[in-house]
Amino acid sequence: MARTRKPAATKPPEPIEPKTAKAHRAALVKLIQEASHRSDYRRVFSDFVEMSAISISNAVDARYRDFREKRYMEIVKTYSPETLALFPKMLGELIMALEVEPHDALGMIYGEMEISNKHTGQFFTPYELCRMMARMTIDDTMKEKIAATGYFTVQEPAVGAGATIIALAQELRADEINYQKSMHVVGIDVDLKCVHMCYLQFALLNIPAIVFHGNTLSMEMYSEWATPAHIMGGWWHRINRKQKEDVQPHPDEQAA
Repeated sequence: MARTRKPAATKPPEPIEPKTAKAHRAALVKLIQEASHRSDYRRVFSDFVEMSAISISNAVDARYRDFREKRYMEIVKTYSPETLALFPKMLGELIMALEVEPHDALGMIYGEMEISNKHTGQFFTPYELCRMMARMTIDDTMKEKIAATGYFTVQEPAVGAGATIIALAQELRADEINYQKSMHVVGIDVDLKCVHMCYLQFALLNIPAIVFHGNTLSMEMYSEWATPAHIMGGWWHRINRKQKEDVQPHPDEQAA
């Protein structure tokens, strides 16, 4: 009778360590550089955030769909199929970076790759400083506002990539306050690239917001980008209803 051999002991596979947010950002930078072999990396970054922003916007906001779809196709035509295949991978790395930890991922990459326009005085606030300011902002007055009305509003006149708002969302979450239901944001920036960056990160973090491409000083607005959380959360109705409630009739009108 033949003797059967015992199967050789197999070594259990090594556990796969999850990638850090920094590792996902590095992978995104590498993909941008890979897509830049025939184009300037600044242009690739700009096209990446714009196409990603358009893709999300067109899925939820029909008001500007035709115009933005046309713009999307104009960008697509400038790349080969092989290079285009890298853009969804870029978005995947950004999603994973923000999934690990809410932070200003695009702003950090923007600075590391020296894409910012320092000649026009464009400097992004360091994220840790944004978190410190956010922590100082969350006080009893804010919590009382949330308890009384259900939410509070934030206006950011030079929103950049959204670092100050993302930091505020992160600190609210640390205090077990659901920023997705208790905070609404209006952000403005004169740089369209920053608008796309900000909108993209707000959308992925499910922050209810409208991001305007505009000039805060002259109050000229050129385009608006409403996040999925704003549209799907019924924030237009919530804000309009609150504004009507806040309009109190004059005493003479009450007497009449």
